[in-house]
Amino acid sequence: MSTYLQHFIERFATLGPDNLDLLGDLYSDDVSFRDPLHHVSGLAALHAYFAQLYANVSEVRYSFEGLDETEPGHGYIRWVLHYRHPRLAGGHPISLQGCSHLRWRGRVYFHQDYFDAGALLYEHVPVLGGAVRWLKGRLT
Repeated sequence: MSTYLQHFIERFATLGPDNLDLLGDLYSDDVSFRDPLHHVSGLAALHAYFAQLYANVSEVRYSFEGLDETEPGHGYIRWVLHYRHPRLAGGHPISLQGCSHLRWRGRVYFHQDYFDAGALLYEHVPVLGGAVRWLKGRLT
């Protein structure tokens, strides 16, 4: 087990709208953060991204399912995001599985999230959600 990644997820799990200053303990000033919907560069931009994320949801938490340090300073975290958004899924809870690829030297300088953007957002938008779910069903 990776001591670094274990410490990272313990600290990351405590993040919320009132303590985003903790991002500076986890991420380097020149961090590159990517997910299927965004790419931000720098700690200030990451702070703004998380501030917007927390402002738009009524609840958010992560459960972590596994981690692996493949070589020193390089690893992966498997997680499930649980959140509520007042305009998605009628405000009901939504869960999304994903994986994060991290690289670090003391603090994380590269973070890339992998997840199904449709399962995060598009499937839960009225009208569009039904079309996305129908299309996914037709493809499987």
